Amino acid sequence: MKLIFAIVNNDDSNNVATNLTAGGYSVTKLATTGGFLKAGNTTFIVGTDDDKVANVISIVEKHSKKRTQVVPASVSSSPGLFPTVPVEVSIGGATIFVLDVEQFYKC
Repeated sequence: MKLIFAIVNNDDSNNVATNLTAGGYSVTKLATTGGFLKAGNTTFIVGTDDDKVANVISIVEKHSKKRTQVVPASVSSSPGLFPTVPVEVSIGGATIFVLDVEQFYKC
């Protein structure tokens, strides 16, 4: 058995949740915040059999779109001055962790 943590952008969370549930997976959904952009994310927790991990990952990948966003970045050009220079960063997609489960109980 495996435990999957899938971190996706809030914009994609409804599609991911809908499609994981439609695929027959029990999903726990947590509201989380990313450290870099301080933007909202959703972390999904899915427990599943080893042979279904690839399908869960496929569903998450299919419904987690990468996109770019322009954000201000502080660049120090001289002492005491911090002009804001826009920088384009990639956001979205998914970060997925798959862990082995030693024991599982449903009470």
